Amino acid sequence: MKLLMGLLAVVVLLASMGSSHAVVRIGEDRGGRIGTYVDKYQEVRSSGEMVIIDGLCASACTIVLGAIPHDKICVTSHAALGFHAAWDLDEDGHAITNPEATHMLYAMYPAPVKKWINQRGGLTPHMIYLRGKELTSMYHPCFLDARASTQH
Repeated sequence: MKLLMGLLAVVVLLASMGSSHAVVRIGEDRGGRIGTYVDKYQEVRSSGEMVIIDGLCASACTIVLGAIPHDKICVTSHAALGFHAAWDLDEDGHAITNPEATHMLYAMYPAPVKKWINQRGGLTPHMIYLRGKELTSMYHPCFLDARASTQH
């Protein structure tokens, strides 16, 4: 029943939007190459689309926080952001931290996210997760999530 109500809320939300109000949904995105995400999110920013984070957005995916205006991002109760230092592979195929790329990644984040990262020791090879009340204190909840939870 909860899944059905959630799907219904998504249908209602999408049906109420015109073509100029498209939505990009992020869920279970483990990241990848930084440049790919910078390009992707610049296109989304230019389109004016709303971004719904509804699951894991980790690593390079988190560039969305700096590339998309704050008022164009919302989070559901399933949202989780995963942060870590950027890395490259050495000659032997081992992951090594890339300080320059890590600095560039960190510089893209909004001040509240930077503060949260700093309070947890900064960007390191270890993944840290921003979710729940901490995340919703920084980003507003998605309409579809609130709508689904009130219709139970």
